Amino acid sequence: MSSLPDKVAVRDALVARLQAEAAKARDTANATRAEATHEEARPENDKDTRALEQTYLARGQAMRVEELEEALVRVRTLPLDDFSDRPLGPGALVLCAVDDEERIFFVAPAGGGEKLEVGGAVVHVLTAASPVGRALAGKRVDDDFELRVAGRVRDYEVLEAR
Repeated sequence: MSSLPDKVAVRDALVARLQAEAAKARDTANATRAEATHEEARPENDKDTRALEQTYLARGQAMRVEELEEALVRVRTLPLDDFSDRPLGPGALVLCAVDDEERIFFVAPAGGGEKLEVGGAVVHVLTAASPVGRALAGKRVDDDFELRVAGRVRDYEVLEAR
């Protein structure tokens, strides 16, 4: 049986991943905003909408930056309670057997779909709104359940939780 990595290290890895994504999104938004206001973006006639389109794009990218910054706050402030003897919820680090293959999940308020390598282990980040996150909610160590994923029924067993 695998051992779970340190939960603080998992959260820190997720924070680092979200920070990198936010920095990249911020750079893209700034570059798009600069292009939208550049002299060459001025309309050549009343049908030319390049600058307007760039402005809309820049606003969408700025909104993505805001979303990532809010996600960072939620992840940074996530309580890392111990779930070894209580129902699973946000902040849980869980080792499951999925069709007899071990998988490690971290239930977080953001960053769902990310795969992190922490302490030599691959950790799959889930949100509570994801199908697996919803199925894990309220489960305890030694509970098992079935879940249809990608059209296939899979068997899950909670082996360990922190």
